[in-house]
Amino acid sequence: MSEPTRLLVVCLGNICRSPMAEGALRRQLAEAGLDHVEVDSAGTGDWHVGNPPDPRAVATAARHGVDLSGLRGRQLTTADYTRFDWLLCADLQNLADVRARRPAEATAGIALLTDWAGVMTGDGAIPDPYTGGDDHFEDVWQVVEAAARGAVRRLQAPHRGDDA
Repeated sequence: MSEPTRLLVVCLGNICRSPMAEGALRRQLAEAGLDHVEVDSAGTGDWHVGNPPDPRAVATAARHGVDLSGLRGRQLTTADYTRFDWLLCADLQNLADVRARRPAEATAGIALLTDWAGVMTGDGAIPDPYTGGDDHFEDVWQVVEAAARGAVRRLQAPHRGDDA
């Protein structure tokens, strides 16, 4: 049995974009039979550690058949840089923050989720829906679902998503 591929989706607070992406990825990976891929999410900030995802994120995911209710916010840790194969960021600021915190012993690749998954979104950002309405959360769901499908395609390729 091969080693699992471990993906960590990172956004600012870990209550909107990254848990939605985690849920979308888990479902798409399960449907594709990619049981060797592990997915988690985290935030660069600590404001929501231990809290469930935003109720609007939970409701949006539920409308698409994905249950986020068991997820809890956590902050990115130094250990994540060696525990995961990829730290996949929601936007350019998260990408810059994750790169700036990168310890010398880091082994994880760091990229925008959309770029890594081959999804075109303008600047590569998943827009933060936190201050918006339900329609903003639906827009984010469409992006993370597309990214999840792209991740499946990448991970089904012979290189299993391990290259840059």
